[in-house]
Amino acid sequence: MAALVKYLSADIPTGELVFARSFFALPPLLIWMAVRREFPTGLKTHRFRGHVLRGAFGGTAMACYFIGLTYLPLPDMTAIQFVTPLVTLALATVILGEVVGVYRWSAVGVGFIGIILILSPYIGAGTTSGNDAAIGGLIGLTGAAMAALAMVQVRQLTGTETTSAIVFYFSVTCSLLSLLTSPFGWVVPSWTTFAILVAIGTLGGVGQILLTQSYRYAPVSVVAPFDYTAMIWSLLIGFFVFGEVPYTIVLAGAAIVIGAGLFVIWRERQLGIQRERQRKAAQPTV
Repeated sequence: MAALVKYLSADIPTGELVFARSFFALPPLLIWMAVRREFPTGLKTHRFRGHVLRGAFGGTAMACYFIGLTYLPLPDMTAIQFVTPLVTLALATVILGEVVGVYRWSAVGVGFIGIILILSPYIGAGTTSGNDAAIGGLIGLTGAAMAALAMVQVRQLTGTETTSAIVFYFSVTCSLLSLLTSPFGWVVPSWTTFAILVAIGTLGGVGQILLTQSYRYAPVSVVAPFDYTAMIWSLLIGFFVFGEVPYTIVLAGAAIVIGAGLFVIWRERQLGIQRERQRKAAQPTV
């Protein structure tokens, strides 16, 4: 999906790309809900304002990601997005009041060192990529922070809302908000471009469905690490399709961010096991 966005980013405005990603994700989502017999009952909501906030944060993050793809290689933008779980952890302590220990805080700090390395070729001394790449990197980092805000909002919504409702209202909100950008230069796509726009939304929607389903069959600690395989695909697509070869320091920074993220996942799993043992130990024996 990201590769198709990057392919069209020079000719199609960002708002139009966000609309395609959001609107054309709805058909596969509605089909999935119908198969699961969750339509329309699964769309009932008790927190419509929360869905709008999530859509605003997530839509902004999506726009920043798409803009970043116009300035940076695909692997670099993918690596920057890996900071989102670390920022989510930090924000959860402030917004949700979650308690985070020294180990996970340390992982967050190490992860941000990795981000500095990723951005260093573009904003550091001696950069050879120009100001556009630096702007792209900062926009991408802003998008990662907005995605973290969206994830915190999702955590709040899961207490009362179904997964189907969260995904549906996200797509609807992003579609409507992106329409507001139409006066600023949308273009009428050719049939080929239109087919690619539909593919962007369909791939994004199917990806969300598969990710949602994966959490039904395996715990987060098993599923989440697979997200980092996106780096492999980004390197392959970036090289063979766009001729992109990332800086060595970018790959080193990505490895650090991925390592920090995996440590956080492992640590949260260990804490979950400890809490479960404590809960069982506290139960009265018969």
